[in-house]
Amino acid sequence: MRIPRRPAPRFVLVPAAAGSLLLGCLGAAPAGAQPSYLSPSPAPSAARQPAGVGTSVARAAARGITFGTCPAVEQMPRSVKCGTVEVPLDYAHPDGERISLTVSRIAATGAPAKAGGKRTKRQGALLFNPGGPGGSGMYFPLLGAYPEWKKLAAAYDFVGWAPRGVGRSAPLSCQDPKEYAKAPDTSPVLPDDAYKRARLARAEAYAKGCAKRSGAKLRHYTSLNNARDLEVLRAALGEQDLNFMGASYGTYLGGLYATLFPGHVRRMVLDSAVNPDPEQIWYRNNLDQSFAFEQRWSDFTDWVARHDDAYHLGTSGTAVRAAYDKVRVRLAQHPAGGTVGPAQLQAAFLKAAYYDDYWASRAEVLSRLVVGKDDKPLLKLAAPPSAAAAKEDENGTAVYTAVECNDAAWPTDFATWDRDNTRLASVAPFETWDNAWMNLPCASWPVPRQRPLDIGVRPGVLPPTLILAAERDAATPYDGALELRRRLGGAALVTERGAGTHGIAGGANDCVNAAVDTYLLTGRVPADGTLDCAPHKEPKPAKTAEGQDAGRARTALRER
Repeated sequence: MRIPRRPAPRFVLVPAAAGSLLLGCLGAAPAGAQPSYLSPSPAPSAARQPAGVGTSVARAAARGITFGTCPAVEQMPRSVKCGTVEVPLDYAHPDGERISLTVSRIAATGAPAKAGGKRTKRQGALLFNPGGPGGSGMYFPLLGAYPEWKKLAAAYDFVGWAPRGVGRSAPLSCQDPKEYAKAPDTSPVLPDDAYKRARLARAEAYAKGCAKRSGAKLRHYTSLNNARDLEVLRAALGEQDLNFMGASYGTYLGGLYATLFPGHVRRMVLDSAVNPDPEQIWYRNNLDQSFAFEQRWSDFTDWVARHDDAYHLGTSGTAVRAAYDKVRVRLAQHPAGGTVGPAQLQAAFLKAAYYDDYWASRAEVLSRLVVGKDDKPLLKLAAPPSAAAAKEDENGTAVYTAVECNDAAWPTDFATWDRDNTRLASVAPFETWDNAWMNLPCASWPVPRQRPLDIGVRPGVLPPTLILAAERDAATPYDGALELRRRLGGAALVTERGAGTHGIAGGANDCVNAAVDTYLLTGRVPADGTLDCAPHKEPKPAKTAEGQDAGRARTALRER
């Protein structure tokens, strides 16, 4: 499930991707076995990578990156500079086909720390991955203009990039964007056998489309190659060591990098951590996520009920959920504007389960639907995307699916999917089946699967790293942060208690932001390795839906 954008698909915590079995990949540990990084043998390192990794890194270090004005398609201000870095499609053959990854950068501002004081010393480049897989970090340099990021922007070049397959970085596609954007679409909470057969056929056709459009290249869109690309990018930037911030899927990418290249890690912030246990990648992670979304959906509906004076949907979460379910049934029979059905409604309201800065606007839309019998706000929110947006969303979904399906084995028998999701939907109906449909192409994926790397670094090998987590995050349930901390020796954990926003760095919690600033500026982590932050303030009801999706940078940029 991907992080939703526009009227987009779901982000899902972390998916798998198709690809050949690459050198350096370790099999999942048997149940109860101690992870390989705790055994006497050394943890995986760059030395155990395909020979092409070293060749590609040396080549990139020699060539560097030539930055200049960004192409118009990137829609960047002139202050942002763009370039490209070349990586091999297949690291086993570094002199074979190569692809170019797009990169964006704003140099450290070096702003004075205090009036009349010395200018902040540059500490290198800070690279950012926003998750997905399939998300582009090209916008990241823009964050430096916002108050929550200014201290870091003074000390670091802000560098973003579009991972392989994303945007202009050797773009991947699995179907015609017009077909992808077709609407309305039904999506029963409890599907019958006929609907399940139809979705299985659609998933099989989608997987075949990925293979047809990409051919032999498809196998090389993997998390491991994303980590290798990150090492090449580090070298191309002329950085001796990596400063990295990864959110959501980006935490898995960071964990892979730390395992493969521990000697090149300087500072690493892993925000909203995916559970990296090989047994979780990725089928079980998605089941866990669907269960967690039910709790977070209840958080939202309970909030709406507490503000019944504003929304008039009922004084209990149960009543609010019933109102939503009635709308979903109505849209299945009579799509709003002929284009917005249950699936479009779900995609729009799923954002409220990711980010509470969407609560007010979604509650207002639901109120207008139920109380005012007014479809216009929903149509504005969830109508089919423009052609350009549909192309972008189709590309993001294609990359998500490829990486997700290539990274690990998935059940190939639909009976397994049916059994597990039917049981789960009986207690967690909100997102279970929509999540399953998103990932079902992996059941018939036409490319050999990898075996997930057993992520982990022994204590003393890495410098301290910083993990961030909201206790009630549904997209990446809290157990993932605990597991990642256990595997990255010396990692510290900052928890926002009682909150559930997905991605908390640079957000509404000053305690979290202070911990991030302190770590990235000084290298210091909380003294005992843990820090509990009180939750940020709940949103307030809004009078109208328009303009209420919070003005924070992270919200505005999520819509790009």
